[in-house]
Amino acid sequence: MNQPYDVMTREELESFWKDNAHTSTANKAQEQVREAKMPTIKEAAQNYTPQVTRNITDLPEVNIDLMQLEDRDGKDNEGIPFSYKVIVVNGEEYRVPGSVIGSIKGILAKKPTLKRISVSKTGQGMKTRYTVIPLE
Repeated sequence: MNQPYDVMTREELESFWKDNAHTSTANKAQEQVREAKMPTIKEAAQNYTPQVTRNITDLPEVNIDLMQLEDRDGKDNEGIPFSYKVIVVNGEEYRVPGSVIGSIKGILAKKPTLKRISVSKTGQGMKTRYTVIPLE
């Protein structure tokens, strides 16, 4: 009766695997990851830049003809999801409150040629008020 496979001793089997070992790119990548130095907490902290969404009031002026609104989603302190609008200037996001958009709409009703605005802010939290100032 023929055996369906060769029977090898442990030493023969180990020798066979060493002689016929194939290293895949995945194995090489894993080895490189193991060899790569993981950053310390201090190094990670020094390189950390928190993700911040600024406010439109941080900009000296805004060209309302050129700036495009983008939608973003976030979660509040209680984990409740919400949506908000931003404009992106030089890679930085600036939040545009709905009340500012509403104020711009009111100004455009009286001055449809408006191109540039500035926005100021008073108060904090739920008592924040925005004033849109037409510049043209």
